[in-house]
Amino acid sequence: MRRIPISLAVAALLTCFTIGAQTLNFTKDDIEYTVELPSPAWHALSRLDVHDHVDFMYGADSANGYLRLTKKLVAAGVTPADLFRHDEKWELQSLSGYVVCSACTGENFEGNLKGAAFSYEYSSGGRPMAGRIYYLQLDNRTFYALHFTATAGKLNSLCSEMESIARTFRLK
Repeated sequence: MRRIPISLAVAALLTCFTIGAQTLNFTKDDIEYTVELPSPAWHALSRLDVHDHVDFMYGADSANGYLRLTKKLVAAGVTPADLFRHDEKWELQSLSGYVVCSACTGENFEGNLKGAAFSYEYSSGGRPMAGRIYYLQLDNRTFYALHFTATAGKLNSLCSEMESIARTFRLK
């Protein structure tokens, strides 16, 4: 039986952790934030409406994971729960099969910015879907919403990656 030197075994183990822990720091000249993408499976997409936006998709299918970032300017004193109730009323409730969030208080969240996260469920094309929105507060009048969606089963497996992305979000 051959013995592998301990230093070689440790080096191989560290290489595995380095490869598994690869992150990509995403930034672009015309956006005011940076974020670390925890896996090479996440990639940026350009979405054009009135303005050019950057969204992110996990893999080749948006059902596997999709992230849309939105800057929200609000009145002083607005809370993440207020934002969620507004988004629920004007956007989320129009989703097919949306499950109304009763007594949604959200989960407190802390990363580079503080805020709260809210989860919900809906269906799309007969598939059960899930969403999670992180409302991160910049100041008393500005939030960023990090809005993740995926099939219900996939969203749960992406939970740690979503947390990581939200935790590393910051302004330049």
